[in-house]
Amino acid sequence: MTVSLEQLRRCHVAVDLGAARTRVFVKGVGLVVDEPSVAAVNTRTGALIAVGELAEKMTGRTPGYIRVARPVSGGTVVDIDMAQRMLRHLLGEKLRRQLRRKPRLRAAASTPHDSDPLAQRATVETLVGLGARRVELVDTLIAAAVGCGLPVEQPSATMIMVCGAATTQIAVLSLGSIVTATRIPIGGNAIDHAVIQHLRHRHELMLPTQSVRPLQVALHGSGLSPQGPEVTEIHGRDVATGLARSVRVDTAAVREAIHTPLTSVLDGIGKVLRNCPPDLVADLVDRGIMMVGGSALLPGLDQMLHNATGMTVTIAESPDTCTVLGLGALIEGRIQPLDLDSPATTD
Repeated sequence: MTVSLEQLRRCHVAVDLGAARTRVFVKGVGLVVDEPSVAAVNTRTGALIAVGELAEKMTGRTPGYIRVARPVSGGTVVDIDMAQRMLRHLLGEKLRRQLRRKPRLRAAASTPHDSDPLAQRATVETLVGLGARRVELVDTLIAAAVGCGLPVEQPSATMIMVCGAATTQIAVLSLGSIVTATRIPIGGNAIDHAVIQHLRHRHELMLPTQSVRPLQVALHGSGLSPQGPEVTEIHGRDVATGLARSVRVDTAAVREAIHTPLTSVLDGIGKVLRNCPPDLVADLVDRGIMMVGGSALLPGLDQMLHNATGMTVTIAESPDTCTVLGLGALIEGRIQPLDLDSPATTD
């Protein structure tokens, strides 16, 4: 962990700027914001029309003068001004007044593993523009591990996989630090895109992204396992005629389409294990892999990883909020460092 626990305890607010959702945790209050990272803007006047859930519903349904923007991509702020406007609206005037009363407002924010300095600076400038005097950056992998209850401060290995919308991050942690890790540009969005392309090429059917969640449209709860209905009926728009049409889709073919992007995730797990010291790998045999992130809820994904690695795969209790809850635990001082100065006990 690059930032000390003492510095994090001085923070008043924690922010998790994700590609899919933005979450804000206030010390002593809890989780106050959990909304999609989307903003709708009137391009004629520059006015902010909507943010969060309402703005996400506008995607693909707006007239030409309304632009639906996503200021965060892959955990990196790509539009600082829009991200600041979105956060101000999500926080609300009452909460912003409470935060402004802090004499020296400090904020903690999560950043993807191995993010470049420009990406880190964009996160810092976003929060500084909201009134933060100092911003502490925490690796998403460490924050997520703390949030799901893993003993990251102990001298034993824990393996975590953060399944986000744009990226998947995999790491082995020990003594509060990352031993080895990798970040793969494959996430929930890539899985959705694979389903969309399969329907377009195989059935000449066009669907918007919002309508093609794999667990709702193609899998019907059977996930990546072969159990479940063999055929699923899907409604969409014909590519050639533009008219509404229904087709019966072979779910086995859809599962095969989803497996293609997930192959990179399996390769990433193998890479992390190969770079991990043998003593820590022995610990992982018993503890297995902890999955967090919204995409971890894809039915059957945990079983697929278990079959490929032979390791126990567990999904966190609240996988989508583990990162921000971990940040909250750090700023509230609920995580204690390993005490190396304590006297040894004698029998």
